[in-house]
Parts: sequence; C-alpha cells; structure tokens
Amino acid sequence: MNAPQNHRAGGATGRSETSGLTHRASEIARALEIGGIRIDGRVVEQVTEALDGVRERLALGVDHTVVALVGGTGSGKSSLFNALTDFEFADVGVTRPTTSKVTACTWGGQADPLLEWLGVDLDRRIERESDLLGDSEAELRGLVLLDLPDHDSIDPAHREVVDRLLPMVDLLVWVVDPQKYADDALHSGYLRRLSAHEAAMLVVLNQVDTVPPDQRAGLAADVGRLLAEDGLQGVPVLSVSARTGEGVDTLRARLGAAVGRRSVAAERAGAELHDAAALVLTQVADGEPETFPREQFVDAVAEAAGVPVIAEAVEAVVRGNDVRVPSFGAVGHDTVQLARSRWLDQLEAGLTPRWAESLAAALPDVPRLARALDGALHGVETQARPSHAAGAVKVAAVVALLVALIGVGVVAGEVLMGLLASGAITWPDVGVVVVVGGAALVLGLVLAPTAMLVRRWSARRRGEAVLREGRSALGAVVDEWLVAPTRSVLEEHRRVRELAREPGAAAGAGPTADGAPRSTGRDPAAHAG
Repeated sequence: MNAPQNHRAGGATGRSETSGLTHRASEIARALEIGGIRIDGRVVEQVTEALDGVRERLALGVDHTVVALVGGTGSGKSSLFNALTDFEFADVGVTRPTTSKVTACTWGGQADPLLEWLGVDLDRRIERESDLLGDSEAELRGLVLLDLPDHDSIDPAHREVVDRLLPMVDLLVWVVDPQKYADDALHSGYLRRLSAHEAAMLVVLNQVDTVPPDQRAGLAADVGRLLAEDGLQGVPVLSVSARTGEGVDTLRARLGAAVGRRSVAAERAGAELHDAAALVLTQVADGEPETFPREQFVDAVAEAAGVPVIAEAVEAVVRGNDVRVPSFGAVGHDTVQLARSRWLDQLEAGLTPRWAESLAAALPDVPRLARALDGALHGVETQARPSHAAGAVKVAAVVALLVALIGVGVVAGEVLMGLLASGAITWPDVGVVVVVGGAALVLGLVLAPTAMLVRRWSARRRGEAVLREGRSALGAVVDEWLVAPTRSVLEEHRRVRELAREPGAAAGAGPTADGAPRSTGRDPAAHAG
C-alpha cells in the first residue's frame, strides 16, 4: 500500500510511523532469534504473539489518523461530513437512517487496507486530496474521516457498527443538535462509558444557525456542563453550522491538529512493542563482565605443569650447574576443573540461569581442555647447555692471567740471575715487560667476573624465555578454547539486550580481546516505538 507522505514526524530520520514501528518489531524479533533457547519458551511465545499482532496492524498502516463523526438521527452529521470534505457524498436526509454503511473520505494517499479492515465498502470511499489540489489540503494529509451510522437508530445493526468502530478511531467527534444534545441514549449509552478518553473526544454543536446568536454561548456552556456530569472534563465544544459553513474552518483546524498527533494504532503498536521488549529484557542481565580471568587461568595451569620449575632448571644448566632439566608434567584434571570452574564463576555472575548454562556448554569439557594444554607444552623448547659467550670470556680471562704470570716470571728471573748488573737487559726492557704483564693481569682480573656476569645473564634470559614460551603456549589454548567461545556467548547476550532496549537507553559494553570494556558504537535507526 502507498503510505501518506510522511505527514507524521517519525523522529530525526523523518521516517513514517509504520516504517519506524516495523523496524522496531524487526529488532525485537532478531533479539528472539539470537537469544534462541537462552530465552524462556513462555516469553518467546508471548513476544511472538505480540509481534504477530503488531505486524498485522502495521500491514494496515499506522500513519493515518482515523476520525469518526458519531451522532444521532437528525444531528446533521452527514451534512457536516460533506461540508468538511467539500463533497456531496454522504447520504443526507430521509435515506440516511436506512443504511448501516460507513462512509469514508481520505486525505493524501491510499488507505484501502485500513478501510478494508474498518469494514468500509468500496463504493463508500472517496479521496479528498489529489494532484489538482496541490498542497491546499496538506494540513489534513493522512486523515481518514468516517461518517458512522446513527447511534440511536432503531436498527441494532447500526449500533453494532458504531460499537465496533469506536475503539479503532483516534478522535471521536460527537455531533449533537440543539434539540437533542441532552438525549439520554447518548449520555448513558456512550459518553459516560468513555470517561477515560477525554483527550480523544470532541463535541460539535451543529445547526447553531437555528439558535439566536445571543443564546449560542449559553447553549454551548450547557453542553459542557452535561459532559462534566458524565465524567468528561475538558472536552472541547465547538459551535458549527454545516449548512452555512460557520465554524467549519475551526473544526478543520482541530482535525489538522489531530493529524499531527500520533495515531491510536501507532500508540497501541508502540505500547505492545514496548511490553514485548520488556519481556525480552527480563531474560538478560544489565551488562556483561568487563574482563576475562585469562591470566589467573594461565597461572594455575602453568604452575601445575611445572613451567616455573623447568624454567629455573634451564637457567641453572646455562649457568653451568650440573642439573637435569625435567619434562613438563601433565596438567591434572583436578587443576583444570578448578580453573574452569573459577572461570565460569566469575563470568556467569549476574547472568540469568539459561545464559549461564549456555556459557558453560560453550566451553570444552575438562579432559579435552587438559589434552589441549598438555599438547601445547610439548612444543616448548627446554633443551639447555652452558653459555658459549661466558666460556669465551672465561678463556680470555685465563689467557690474560697466564700472560701476566709469564711477564712477571721473566722479570723476576732476569733480576735473580744478575743480568741487570751485567748490562744484558736495560731498565726500558724491564718496563715493557712490566707494563705488558700488568695489563694482562688487569685484563684477567676484569674478564673473570665479566664471564660470571655474562653466564648469569644468559642463564636468566634463557630461563625467562622458557617461562614466557610456556605461558604463551598455554595462553594460546586459553584464547582459543575459553576466551573465544566466552566472548561469542557474551556478544550474543549483549546483542539481545541492545536490540530489546528502548532507543536512547544507555549502551552496554562487552569485553575486548584484552579484557578492557568496549563501547558498542551502535547507532540504531530512529523510530517511534
């Protein structure tokens, strides 16, 4: 069907009520789809039923404002209909009470599905606005004006039509005349039963041209008094003459104001969608955990597998100690079970039972997880040997010390043999030997502790590498087998909550890869639901 040309404000995007509510219904349906079995079956049934009803109503369109002229025999209701539409279309006079047919006039766009639902026959429909009229009727664009059968007809079928259509309209315009405005059939049969619907009512005192001008104000005041006695406070009373046109423009302005408001169908659809979304929200928590206990899990299994012990053994071997590097121990099922339980305990906190069960089911069982952890450690290199760099420095230190000792020995031998006295060696020669020997001695004394420091540094570095590689291997398993499925479940939980949440509510956040909170950045389309 062709909807009216956006005569209602549909939010910042300017979309119509129908498209906005349709979008909202799709969001809630998507939330049910993502939630799946994590949402209670009774809730799914209730929400699905509500969505089906809303979609059926949306198929008719909620962008129209339905206004019904309701009145008794002789009130001039049909004449007023013709005056408002500027068509001689509604039956006027003696033939009118003989028909139970509803007459309808629409402004701006086809409303056939709606009129079909309202039970308006094809030959009782007319469209007021057309291309020839341009924007002269723009203020009424989206209006569906109904002329209902007389509510006081002796034919029960007429009253049945009125009773069926009254709950479906956005604005009830009660048309009364100066002679029968106090008719008990109107007040006791209808008005008193509608005391909670003052905002959607208007009373038109028609045929005021038959009343002397000085009596019209008092007559309208008396109508207002009777309405107040019926429990209808603040219902406007307009004085109109369909025959002369007096007050018709004022009534048209009132109808234009009604068109600018949200339709009853849109209000009901929006309310039903709100209730449906609220039901879905009972199935999810207010948010998701912001961090994952990844490091705690790695700590527990690394300790159980002996990763720190093996790293220390490798460090000792590189330092030169004669120790044996043990193999990684199997990660015990008890350790994995405890670490897995702690993981779930922290991340299930606040989740509803069904989502907690879904999270637990998404993780591998203990035996599979233990095998994956053991397999990851098998790829970690633990072979070790003493540091080559430290050995080279140590050799250099020994050579330097030997050179120093040889130089000192030469000098001492020459002196003892009296060669100095005979002139076979001079003091400059002794000086050279002393300088070389001293330099070698200093070099040896420096290189010896340096060799020790290099060996310790190499050992610590190799031990840290084993520890880091072992934890990295375990962390990769945790990321694949625990973090990824957990994030997937919590992301679905977040999506259900965001889809069900009313637009404008605070956005939720889920954990990022490193456990930090994540902004959703979601910009849902504006809608009227």
